[in-house]
Amino acid sequence: MEWLTAPFEVTFVQRALWGGILVSAICALAGTWVVLRGMAFLGDAMSHGLLPGVALAALLGGNPLIGAVLSAAVMTAGVTALGRAPKVSQDTGIGLLFVGMLSLGVIIVSRSQSFAVDLTGFLFGDVLAVRERDVVLLAVALLAALTVAVLGHRAFLALAFDPRKAHTLGLRPRLAHAVLLGLLGLAIVASFHVVGTLLVLGLLIAPPAAALPWARSVRAVMLLAALTGAAATFGGLLLSWHLGTAAGATVSALAVALFFLSHTGSLLWHRARGARRNGADPTSARPTGEATPEPRA
Repeated sequence: MEWLTAPFEVTFVQRALWGGILVSAICALAGTWVVLRGMAFLGDAMSHGLLPGVALAALLGGNPLIGAVLSAAVMTAGVTALGRAPKVSQDTGIGLLFVGMLSLGVIIVSRSQSFAVDLTGFLFGDVLAVRERDVVLLAVALLAALTVAVLGHRAFLALAFDPRKAHTLGLRPRLAHAVLLGLLGLAIVASFHVVGTLLVLGLLIAPPAAALPWARSVRAVMLLAALTGAAATFGGLLLSWHLGTAAGATVSALAVALFFLSHTGSLLWHRARGARRNGADPTSARPTGEATPEPRA
């Protein structure tokens, strides 16, 4: 039992745990829509698009968080504007913004004498360096993300499954898409300090994707995703403490491992249930008129 509790008796590990749990909840609120709408590439592009603002803030001696917020705003505005361009596909626009912002960030960082340290911290984060102030900021960010998720739930839902119906119902899909990009940016900005931009997708995508086989509603996906992310945070910090591995990377890797375990378990469970049904009455056929279950979104 001491093996489980000993790491969390240390103050900075406790703060890391709380920080990771809050980040997991924020990422669950935004990541669920990312998974449902197939926006993983956009999430990756936006996470790397923070580099210019963070680098410029570090170079000028400012707050990197403010620089990250500004970069996220630029990325959100750029993706929204290019999405309305008639002759430019969304993937093309996102890819160009991705490369352009990343290149600009590397140029800015290269002017700093602490290039290696700054870039490493930005890419991989430092969950063990979470301070009390960071925990408070993450709590505020979670409250903001929860407010946006609740108020925009109906519009986000229609946008994810039937954008034309969203327009018919007067839900303003373009505005909803822009607000959703803002929610995604908030999740990435809140998370990059903890796990870094290269690893943020682990908490943004893996927990919601792991929850999909077991949830029957979008809200259930969000709840299970938050719990999965919290479990990955706890387990990742525990393994990192005892194995001497990088904490942020271990948390992200465990989140991805839980995704594979979830889908493997779901596949085995459905096969076992099908075998039990066939064993109970191997000659039985599906009643006429009964629809074949469709895969859940």
